[in-house]
Amino acid sequence: MIKNITLTEAEEKLAALIWRDAPLTSPDLVALAEREMNWKKSTTYTVLKKLCDKGVFQNEHANVSVILTRDEQIARQSRRYVEDTFGGSLPKFIASFFDGRKVTPEQAAELKRLIEEHEGSDNNG
Repeated sequence: MIKNITLTEAEEKLAALIWRDAPLTSPDLVALAEREMNWKKSTTYTVLKKLCDKGVFQNEHANVSVILTRDEQIARQSRRYVEDTFGGSLPKFIASFFDGRKVTPEQAAELKRLIEEHEGSDNNG
């Protein structure tokens, strides 16, 4: 099973910068965090270390690179939400999401395509 990674608010802010601009050097990240979030160097390095410890990024020889993409993190969070809130039931989640709203023909076609693409496959991981 894929390990769920929960990010704090500060980690999410720094992660967004890294995902946007990676790869980058850690000094460039410090300057970026200072300019965009008014963070001190020590704050940036502390949060970066936590993100690296969680397996989201890697900082080797002052080069920060992505291990877990933003899309992969969102997918993990989404699966966790459906599991925790709807007992893992995708149909219950979708019914709740629509809650009386209509689906456009384009959305319906995309949903049908996704279902056909994943039908019969093991989606536990």
